[in-house]
Amino acid sequence: MHFSIPETEVRSDENGSTYVAYNIHVNGVLHCRVRYSQLLGLHEQIKKEYGNNVVPAFPPKKIFTLTPAEVEQRREQLEKYMQAVRQDPILGSSEMFNSFLRKAQQETQQIPTEEVQLEIYLPNGQVKVNILTSDQTEDVLEAVASKLDLPDELVGYFSLFLVQERGDGGCTYVRKLQEFELPYVSITSLDCHDYRIVLRKSYWDTAYDSDVMDDRVGLNLLYAQTVSDIERGWILVNKEQHRQLKSLQEKGSKKEFIRLAQTLKYYGYIKFDPCITDFPEKGCHVIVSAGNNELNFHIKLPNDQMKEGSFKVTRMRCWRVTSSQVPVANGTANPSSSSKCDVKLELAFEYLMSKDRLQWVTITSQQAIMMSICLQSMVDELMVKKSGGSIKKMQKKRLNGSFQRSDSQQTVKSPPLLDSPDPSREQVVKISTKLSSVSLRGLSSSNSTSEIRGNDFHGNYAFEGIGDDDL
Repeated sequence: MHFSIPETEVRSDENGSTYVAYNIHVNGVLHCRVRYSQLLGLHEQIKKEYGNNVVPAFPPKKIFTLTPAEVEQRREQLEKYMQAVRQDPILGSSEMFNSFLRKAQQETQQIPTEEVQLEIYLPNGQVKVNILTSDQTEDVLEAVASKLDLPDELVGYFSLFLVQERGDGGCTYVRKLQEFELPYVSITSLDCHDYRIVLRKSYWDTAYDSDVMDDRVGLNLLYAQTVSDIERGWILVNKEQHRQLKSLQEKGSKKEFIRLAQTLKYYGYIKFDPCITDFPEKGCHVIVSAGNNELNFHIKLPNDQMKEGSFKVTRMRCWRVTSSQVPVANGTANPSSSSKCDVKLELAFEYLMSKDRLQWVTITSQQAIMMSICLQSMVDELMVKKSGGSIKKMQKKRLNGSFQRSDSQQTVKSPPLLDSPDPSREQVVKISTKLSSVSLRGLSSSNSTSEIRGNDFHGNYAFEGIGDDDL
């Protein structure tokens, strides 16, 4: 997650006294407003629990009222402090830090703790769960699993995602809901009917599908998601494949349907909105998809030529997400925040193009952080698999903080594949029957002639055969 404090506000408390509020944004959206004294209290708690050696530097108290320049300096220091805490694998995943953020989020949005119904969307419908407004993401996920009769041992195979529905019938995956937020508060504070909370599988290795399909509820969830991905064009099918899928569906052969789908192009991928990349040249329009331990690029070059290829996560030395403030046209404020600027997000990764050549590739996209989260979860799975672990152990380690890593303006931890050739480079911090039937309505059979083959862009296929042993 990308933490920032892009602006401050002068506010009044219940006694009429004014104070400076520091607006903490996550992924460019306001998460909470806090006072300096609240962050100082958190800092003191962290010091007491973890010791002075672990805690990053905190801006000192001032005796006199701060000047505007001093407020700005403190804002910058507090931003760096929050990023440093979030990036630390122990502090950033600690219950102390996460509960602070959850409480601050609830107080900022002024939503009292009470029982409510929250609608969670499935690939073919929705369920309503009874929760508290103060329930965290894990609590809501467990409530959904209970409602669907999904066994406890399969809960970790699924996650909740914040999704924005588009006017064209498509959807944008905004982010995976995190442990430091309250889903009800998050969705309510957006004050927009276009956003939904969606249940989706949260793993990449198709071998885990077998675990899910062994359970009736898990099978129905995975089947519904597969059909949905085919319908929206995330999974490509040709005429013959379409015929076979339709036949299996008519027979009610859900497992066979999924197994056939596993052989199709882009099965299990998440497709992102069109964006911009500097590869192979600046200003190229690209559609990025994440899956199969890679980022797939479908590029339109300036001469309108189409190219496709992929970047394997095992060849990425590191990546980072950066943000910058961009003034909004006509001075219109961003509806998601109190700032007069939009947030421009970029994902950049350093890739081994050839044996001795590393190159940075940049993607400019509002989904940059979601892309980064996908990359990190792929790395986590590969590392667990390499160590002989399982997805269940991986989920347990995530809860214990072993795999919690933050996305920020700093470089994100990823596999240390090789040393940087530039010694001056900054150091890298290393459902039951409750689910209704699904149809394949709207499946296009025209994809048989339009699939892009994979012999196209520079540097791609030189690395075939690179696998888990490279980690």
